[in-house]
Amino acid sequence: MLELRLLGPLEVLRDGTPVSLPRSKKTRALLAYLAAAGKPQRRERLCEIFWDIPDDPRGSLRWSLSKLRPAVNDAESERLVADRERVGFEGAGARIDLVEARSRQAEGWEQLTTAQLQALSDAFRGEFLEDLDLDAQPAYQAWCVAEREAARGIRREVLQALVARQAGDPRAALMPARQLVELDPFNDKARAQLIELLAAVGNREEAVHHYEVGLKLLDELGVGPSGALEAARQSALQGTPPKAAPEAALPELKPSAHQNIRFCRAADGVRIAYATSGNGPPVVKTANWLNHLEHDWESPVWRHLFRALSERHTLIRYDERGNGLSDWDVDTLTFEAMVEDLETVVDETELAKFPLLGVSQGCAVAIAYAVRHPERVSRLALVGGYLKGWRALGDPATTEVREAQLALIRAGWGRNYPAFRQMFTSIYIPNGTEEQVVWYNELQRISTSPQNAARLLEVLGDIDVTDIAPEVAVPTLVMHARNDAVIPSSCGRDIAAAIPGAKFVSLDSENHLTLEHEPAWPRYREELERFFGEEA
Repeated sequence: MLELRLLGPLEVLRDGTPVSLPRSKKTRALLAYLAAAGKPQRRERLCEIFWDIPDDPRGSLRWSLSKLRPAVNDAESERLVADRERVGFEGAGARIDLVEARSRQAEGWEQLTTAQLQALSDAFRGEFLEDLDLDAQPAYQAWCVAEREAARGIRREVLQALVARQAGDPRAALMPARQLVELDPFNDKARAQLIELLAAVGNREEAVHHYEVGLKLLDELGVGPSGALEAARQSALQGTPPKAAPEAALPELKPSAHQNIRFCRAADGVRIAYATSGNGPPVVKTANWLNHLEHDWESPVWRHLFRALSERHTLIRYDERGNGLSDWDVDTLTFEAMVEDLETVVDETELAKFPLLGVSQGCAVAIAYAVRHPERVSRLALVGGYLKGWRALGDPATTEVREAQLALIRAGWGRNYPAFRQMFTSIYIPNGTEEQVVWYNELQRISTSPQNAARLLEVLGDIDVTDIAPEVAVPTLVMHARNDAVIPSSCGRDIAAAIPGAKFVSLDSENHLTLEHEPAWPRYREELERFFGEEA
């Protein structure tokens, strides 16, 4: 099976395996153009679109075709068909995402099941051919921009159909409604719909935030207040939200009603999003790299931990500045600011004393907070953490790897390169299920911008709480995956050795984040429940 993906960066796959394409952007653009056109094109026209007159257009076209044939032809079928007059791509038997999307649109969205609509929505990995702009070729660029807008229109219709189809289940409708607003931020009706869905699931503060953003955007356009936005705001503030569909219970876990998302402001004015769930004594989880309160709540990578903690506790989580639902556009992004954001959330929720859970980078934040506020932290649970960041370690090999990751993040974060996202996912959760891998890939796309992802990783590199760790004066549990490829298990042992009286537990896992299906999860859960239960 040959598959061409045009809805996002150009990709060609054969039986699910990526095919190496020519390095020439014009050559790759030529393939995309032929595949999208769906019928043979005159050689003269192709030469006009892709090559300048002083060059040898016909010779360049022949060269490009010779480079493309090995990528798309095989023993059973010749995909690139050319004669003296015309060149075409034979699409019969191949899958082309744009062609399928057009076909589905022609059939009518009402003919599709919800699962088919979702699959079609997932096919939009980004803008049409987002990596194949040719600014020096105006004819091609004009075509590309027009196709890009048409593809955006199809995606808009798909998302609208998904939201309408799931109107009776606000939680299910929330994700496509968010994507619709991201796609079309000036669409006041789409934003009003999102506001109403947020109100329906109890996230009224975020609903008001979207109302304010919508007014600001309309003001930038010179448009007056929107009736749709005003009606949605009134519903969010005063109306009685409809009941959300009941959430299915996870295996061996009681179903949790929902989480409540609210916002507070740090001392420098940055808006921090935090969520509460469950009932009972509080437990605070520090933010880690990276979070998204809503995405994580439903994620098979995180939900088992959050539901388990919410059974016996009021769990409080937050998105650190620069990612998730917190403000992205921030001037200050430092380790000190991360600790202060935790202080802001704790003060906002008026907690007197509570156990603190840190995961990954959140361990260092938790240690710093526990040292500064020993009167407020009753217990400290640290999972998969470290005392020194990758740059502070001073190890040349580690630094080289992280610097390479930084370059990749700046180049491709959020741009829907599946191979790029899969690289990070395979490091963090190498034993993840297909569902978990899909969710973690999506987290990389929606959690933050390339600039912020790189800034955050830079900050993590300079963390060093080695000197203050011995000052932790509360019972401490340290857990770490034995074969963690992101942060070596030795880093966890270093934490346990530095904190007086800390208990160390080695988890039988290769995943940086402990997953529900693996043998390490029951031990992880049991140790946490026992540790937090001892205080009660």
